[in-house]
Amino acid sequence: MRPIHPATVVGATVIAAAPALVAAPAASAAPAAAALAATQAAPDPGGLATSLADRLGTRSAGSYIDQGTGKLVVTVTDATSAEQVRAAGAVPRTVARDGAALKRVTDTLERSVKTPGTAWAVDPVSNQVVLSYDDSVTGDKLAKVRSAAQKQGAAVRLEHVPGTFSPLIAGGQAIYTGGSRCSLGFNVRSGSTYYFLTAGHCTNIGSTWYANSSGSTVLGTRSGTSFPGNDYGIVRYTNTSIAKTGDVYLYGAGSQDITSAGNAVVGQSVRRSGSTTGVRSGSVTALNQTVNYAEGTVTGMIRTNVCAEPGDSGGSLFAGTVALGLTSGGSGNCSSGGTTFFQPVTEALSAYGVSVF
Repeated sequence: MRPIHPATVVGATVIAAAPALVAAPAASAAPAAAALAATQAAPDPGGLATSLADRLGTRSAGSYIDQGTGKLVVTVTDATSAEQVRAAGAVPRTVARDGAALKRVTDTLERSVKTPGTAWAVDPVSNQVVLSYDDSVTGDKLAKVRSAAQKQGAAVRLEHVPGTFSPLIAGGQAIYTGGSRCSLGFNVRSGSTYYFLTAGHCTNIGSTWYANSSGSTVLGTRSGTSFPGNDYGIVRYTNTSIAKTGDVYLYGAGSQDITSAGNAVVGQSVRRSGSTTGVRSGSVTALNQTVNYAEGTVTGMIRTNVCAEPGDSGGSLFAGTVALGLTSGGSGNCSSGGTTFFQPVTEALSAYGVSVF
């Protein structure tokens, strides 16, 4: 598994209109009109899922959106919990393993599986922990991963993911530092002070960020960074002449207003905007994902089947008007498809005391 690395800037080949870049995060390849309208109109399902997770605790092993009905399904292990789920307006589903049982499994994997190129998370649909490995895990390394999975019996499902997991540098609208390009995630603020969020493996690279590859238009300076462990960073704007808007740039298709931040739900339809591949769509496939990049381990990630490529790192993950995450890394590409991981944006907002607008 690899994070999405920064794109190397060569001459002016990756320069885009600098002022526009900063005004909003980006995206390309706009989805079909019907899919776009459906995504924008869909309410945020994260609030109900989070509320029920808090109330049920380990009596639930997660929730997901049923692709046939569009309803939120919450896993439970007892009748009382099922009634609470129904009363809240969701659909209960009785499963064999509760949250505590699956947490014991993930805790064991955290202690025993340190191999770069591996990742794991709870799959609420199958009521299992999915242990993934990429093309870099072979020979003795793969044998150890398989042994770790077998020790957990039916509670773990082993899965091969083509490509290699790595951080991806690039995102919404292009931003530059030290010869590398990333993507702007979301513009945020604290009072009258404005910042932007991006990936931590990007902000680790440099302290001063620019709107163009030549470095003639300064955006701001790094105020914080967190990678590995997490994958988020924040840059404070020092350039007062550039307009800072709260929307996400949709390459060639206008922009998407962002009015709030929320938590993702398995099965949720989402879009991603980045400076390399523009706007791409897909769905959430797992939450609380642990990923062992060669550069270090990150935890608590959102896993999706949305593609991404180097240069898309830090870019925006959103559903309608709700901000969800920042592009971290993954495997594959936007020609053959792939798996991409995102840092939940709510954690970064809380860490830095800022909000979307």
